[in-house]
Amino acid sequence: MRTRDRRRFRAILFLGVGLAASALALAAARVHVLQGQELDSVDLRFAIRGKQAPSRHVVLVAVDDKTLADMRMRWPFPRSLHARLIDRLRRDGAKVIAFDVLFTEPSADPSEDDALIRSVARARNVVLSAILAKDGRTNVFGGADLRSLHTRAGMTLFPADPGGVVRRLPFEIGGVRGFAIAAAESFRGHQLHRSAVGGGTAWIDYAGPEATIPTVSYSDALRGKVDPAFFRGKIVVVGQTELALHDVHPTSTTPTMSGPEIQANAIATALDGFPLQPASWWWNAVFVLGLGLLPALVGMRLRPLPTIAAALGGGAVFAVGAQALFDRGRIVEVVYPLGALALSSVGALGAHYLIEAFERQRTRDIFSRFVPEQVVNQVLTKTDAHLRLGGVRVTGTCMFTDLRDSTKFAESLPPEQVVEIVNRYLGELTEAILGHGGTLISYLGDGFMAIFGAPIEQHDHADRALAAAREILEERLPRFNAWFRESGYGEGFRMGIGINTGVFLAGNVGSERRLEYTAMGDTVNTASRLEGLTKGSGFSAFIAESTCGALVRPANDLVFAGEQEVRGREATIKVWSLPAGRLAHTAETADARFEAAPAPA
Repeated sequence: MRTRDRRRFRAILFLGVGLAASALALAAARVHVLQGQELDSVDLRFAIRGKQAPSRHVVLVAVDDKTLADMRMRWPFPRSLHARLIDRLRRDGAKVIAFDVLFTEPSADPSEDDALIRSVARARNVVLSAILAKDGRTNVFGGADLRSLHTRAGMTLFPADPGGVVRRLPFEIGGVRGFAIAAAESFRGHQLHRSAVGGGTAWIDYAGPEATIPTVSYSDALRGKVDPAFFRGKIVVVGQTELALHDVHPTSTTPTMSGPEIQANAIATALDGFPLQPASWWWNAVFVLGLGLLPALVGMRLRPLPTIAAALGGGAVFAVGAQALFDRGRIVEVVYPLGALALSSVGALGAHYLIEAFERQRTRDIFSRFVPEQVVNQVLTKTDAHLRLGGVRVTGTCMFTDLRDSTKFAESLPPEQVVEIVNRYLGELTEAILGHGGTLISYLGDGFMAIFGAPIEQHDHADRALAAAREILEERLPRFNAWFRESGYGEGFRMGIGINTGVFLAGNVGSERRLEYTAMGDTVNTASRLEGLTKGSGFSAFIAESTCGALVRPANDLVFAGEQEVRGREATIKVWSLPAGRLAHTAETADARFEAAPAPA
């Protein structure tokens, strides 16, 4: 696969991961798969925001434990007692009295009911509690016409989220305004529109946990122990807050908040114009898509660690931004965008490892041609992050080989047969090189270049090169020539081998479109020239003095071949040869030239 194709495949893979993660998150958001977790994230944002200043327009009169101790009576209190409280609050200047106590069934004493009804009518600013409604009518005071009493009712029920948590207030139920909406309308003197709420329900903007709303005891308010300024011009919510009375619910800010205090927070929310509004669906979709694509776009260019770092950073920035938006009254979905980010991150890591596996296999395939199978894994461990071997200086041994008179032979046979013969010859020599741990750098026509000691370091690189040359001259070449003769091609071939040891540079060279692992330097050049000097010398192999000196195990059978002048070097080089590489010094062998036989019939 070409570099451009690999880049295109990488881009498509990572973009596919990002888009798939985003699509899954959007689908989950569509069917509210993680609704509970999303709601919990809103509660967390309340906790991070902390306690806020309560509304200055809403106060609470609580039937608390102090009241029960002061009044020395059981709940429910007589309705005439509530009537006295309404009268007291009216005289103290309460603008609206929101009574969160049910008065639906008649009491045992009709005079108690009459006292309460008269007090409500005198006040002309009371909002009463209801839990049943039909066609705009409630059963408060047995279904009486509340307009004649200059009062109204409001539904005190809340839409409960999973776990019974109260987070939202209703605009209307059964044609009757919600309790908070009714109280806010009475305070403002005009009706609120459903559009202001943003739908059938609205988020309650809790000022804080329980006891955040300014509160006084019912008994103190009844007995005039509270400064009238506390009530003047405000909405006064009256209800039971004592835990023993069982009107407590979990909310976004606390696990136990009394119903009347929830109503007080809901009324304050309505008075403030419903400051908490959910972000539009397309904004949430943008966040999902953006976070879903982030790891993919980064992973397309960078490695796994930077990809994860970018994902973590992007998630942190988004979380901080979501909190900042919440503090300014905008609720964006958090779980689904972060879910898209997490899915995309996992997918990007998977894509990284998949591509790396492909690249490693590609590198393995490439180096399997150069080095024995048993050292391929060692080669891969030395690669950099991009599976490319960098150039390094190594001390090793270089070998060049060449087939004598192959040009004349090639001209006498069809190309297909020439290729078959050369491939068989090179196959024999290749097995010898790889069998001794050498690295086959390249084929040079009917010869090749090999190195020992790179890319895997070998302390006995000279011994390996000498052993490979022995095997070639003593076993491989004779076996090939025997096959050559049996096939009717002729008598066989001679060859030249040059071996030199020293420091050279080994590594990948080339362009983005094509890379090759090679070796270069004076040591390599000298080995090539030694191979060329074997022509007409009477020897098939020239082994440099540097190679002999690098042998770990001495080779006592080497034949001294004299000193050779090598082009590019001032001093001569002492060289040796192998017994199998020494040709007979007769006129016949010195001047003999291989004559190719006709192709067998």
